[in-house]
Amino acid sequence: MMRVHFSDADLRLITFTQAPNALWETVLSVRLLRGAPTGRSWSRPGVRRLHRQVRGSLVERAGVLAPLVTPKSLVPAFLLQPDAGDFATGVELASQTPSSYLAVDLSSLSPAQRSGRWAGELAAGTAAARQALAGDLHRYFTSSVESLWPHIQAEAAADRALRAETLLRGGVDALLATLHPDCRWQPPTLHIPIDGDHDIPLCGRGLLLIPSYFAPRPMVLYRPDAATVLVYPIVVTDRSTGQADVLGPLLGRTRAAVLATLRDPATTTSVAERVGISLGSASQHTAILRNAGLISTTRTGGAVLHTLTPLGQALLRGGPNAGP
Repeated sequence: MMRVHFSDADLRLITFTQAPNALWETVLSVRLLRGAPTGRSWSRPGVRRLHRQVRGSLVERAGVLAPLVTPKSLVPAFLLQPDAGDFATGVELASQTPSSYLAVDLSSLSPAQRSGRWAGELAAGTAAARQALAGDLHRYFTSSVESLWPHIQAEAAADRALRAETLLRGGVDALLATLHPDCRWQPPTLHIPIDGDHDIPLCGRGLLLIPSYFAPRPMVLYRPDAATVLVYPIVVTDRSTGQADVLGPLLGRTRAAVLATLRDPATTTSVAERVGISLGSASQHTAILRNAGLISTTRTGGAVLHTLTPLGQALLRGGPNAGP
């Protein structure tokens, strides 16, 4: 578990990038497609279409990139350039990474990954390896990702609008509590499920949020002299309705069902009965929804009554375009 600790200053310095990071999306698409077609990300039409397009030729298309990003390995940090405004700038910055940083980033690769010719030369920072990386990144993006890029940008814009609406209606607590169903917001700490046990104090430098189409789960990049970066999977539009499939991706299916059943106010016991979960589980889910600003709870005698807030009602009506 990773625990990201916020100070008051950090909560005032939560920012979003204006668009997805093209270099990072290119890298993550290779990593995702090299794995088995399972998980939330594989339900996305663009992912399935890209898989059909590159099937059988992914390693050849990706070139030097293929051995660097495998499904179970960490992605080398130099391949995420959060301050790059476009793909070409990101590639240039990545290929100019100082040799000392390259060696550290690539040291996390498995022995099999490091055994390749280009991985060793890149870790040494040779000019040939840097040129090969830049060239293969450009070729893979052009041949595989570029045709999907307008769709990715549109989905990220819709996600950005949803997050902005969540922030406006429910504040920072609602934004962080609904960032991803696998994350848990317990002020002032955001719990992110990853391997190992880590604590990251943001130290007043804030948090930069980057939406991602290909990320299967939240990913964190700590920067000692700048805002920590959190890459999170975006909410993807359901083309059959033209609206965002908001509740499942944001809350998780059970919690979404709890929210939906509160169209009619209910006690915790009634929620448990309606959704078919235990009383303890219902209590836990309603507490999280309350912390996110999606429901309010009042005590009536020996029981508590849960009702939807305006933000909860807006999400149930269909997301960021819903009226107040």
